[in-house]
Amino acid sequence: MTVRSERMSDDDGDWWFCLRHGKVEHGAGCPDKDRMGPYRTEAEAAGALERARQRNETWDGQDDD
Repeated sequence: MTVRSERMSDDDGDWWFCLRHGKVEHGAGCPDKDRMGPYRTEAEAAGALERARQRNETWDGQDDD
């Protein structure tokens, strides 16, 4: 379980991509079961779905070998 600070700056990490709302969240937000992350930056969290898609394609290709 992660303890989150009530005051967080943009440099504090804990960026998430909420699958339920399709938005990036910083710090406490939706339940972790509905989110991907944590990521170090907002940009990394924003790219979560694309990164997952790329990894899935790579793994699918490995399954074919």
